[in-house]
Amino acid sequence: MNDTRATRQPHPGMPPMRERRAADGLRDRWHRLAGLARAAVPDTLLALMARLSIAGIFFLSGRTKVEGLLSVSDSAVALFEDEYRLPLIDPELAAHLAAWAEHLFPVLLVLGLATRFSALALLAMTAVIQVFVYPDAWPTHLSWAALLLLLVARGPGTLSLDRALRLE
Repeated sequence: MNDTRATRQPHPGMPPMRERRAADGLRDRWHRLAGLARAAVPDTLLALMARLSIAGIFFLSGRTKVEGLLSVSDSAVALFEDEYRLPLIDPELAAHLAAWAEHLFPVLLVLGLATRFSALALLAMTAVIQVFVYPDAWPTHLSWAALLLLLVARGPGTLSLDRALRLE
């Protein structure tokens, strides 16, 4: 009579005990590594990086729409007339609103002031761009939305005026 208890699997489809122990060891090492990464990269650093990176994107876009400090250029108005063609809003008004928003909200994000509101405003702008202007650019817009949603949901982090002024 053969004793098959040592080689028999506890359940069909489950790997043998030795393979399960190896997988558990690998999983434990992975969890330890993830814990080290979590400790090395605090949430406030992630929030700061999200604020600065998305602010840079929108601020630089805003700079292309103006001449001097904040004078909306004729070429920006032409873009809204000819290429962007937003429904329900005059192209000249849309150009001015976009240029001002792309300057104001990024500055607020860098300062960490009115962070959730600013991120929400830029998220709405991203949605408009996605739906009405560049629908094929969804990978870019999705990455912007991820950064903005992090800020809306989690806030600015401790390195912000929102926290310093106890607004957050």
